[in-house]
Amino acid sequence: MGDTRAIIWGEGDRGVALAHGAAYDAASWEPQAQEMAHNGMMVLAVEDTSPENLIAAVEHLNEARGVERTALIGASAGAGAVLKAAEGNPVGMSQIILVSGVGDVSRLGEYPKLFVVSEGDSIADRERQMAEQAPGQDNELLILPGNVYSQAIFETDQGDKLMQAILERLRNYR
Repeated sequence: MGDTRAIIWGEGDRGVALAHGAAYDAASWEPQAQEMAHNGMMVLAVEDTSPENLIAAVEHLNEARGVERTALIGASAGAGAVLKAAEGNPVGMSQIILVSGVGDVSRLGEYPKLFVVSEGDSIADRERQMAEQAPGQDNELLILPGNVYSQAIFETDQGDKLMQAILERLRNYR
């Protein structure tokens, strides 16, 4: 992917591009990426989570790695970048999954979207509004017990539930 640092796990015809939160880095996705890879997906976590770099990640997975469709997953600040990248409906993108992320959903396409937040998070109401206002019919809101934010949810007793919800979405919306 040019000069951009990224980590790649797995093989398969389904791709996932991961954008970390501000307090994290690409390697912070390793447990989740390995689980996705174990489930037949090629996963790429970018260090630079700019929207342009996420679009380049989708293109790289699709063109250089032979992946048919790629999901974008972003947490916190990475979710904002995913929203910006998805506005242009990049060729080869299949869906977006946002964990504790807020932003403008009005310019998104009809592709499937999963919005995830902890019930005690201060952005829970905004996340609910985003899920209701997002274009498309295959949108879902997952509100988890607790008040943990972003990728830290994976480290709680809700982490397995979140991972299973993500895997289900990745399987169902290719």
